[in-house]
Amino acid sequence: MAYTVRIPTPLQKFTQGAESVSCQAGSLSGLLAELSTRYPELKDRICEADGRPRRFFNVYVNEEDIRFLGGNSYEFQEGDDVLLLPSIAGGSC
Repeated sequence: MAYTVRIPTPLQKFTQGAESVSCQAGSLSGLLAELSTRYPELKDRICEADGRPRRFFNVYVNEEDIRFLGGNSYEFQEGDDVLLLPSIAGGSC
């Protein structure tokens, strides 16, 4: 089973410039572990020290927030389109 993980521009410097990668992990924790193994510099940007996803880090599966699909219990499917999206704050009043 393979699916595509899209990497946003701010994180591509940690994936050797890859805009997307193919992954095979079945769960969110497995996906984070797979990406952290492949791209060790990416780990601190997407994971807490214990391996959980960072608080202000979003994962979308087929344009749906993974939290509404079961969160950590969601099982990725063949052909899923996964988007990693760090929250970005800022702006002016």
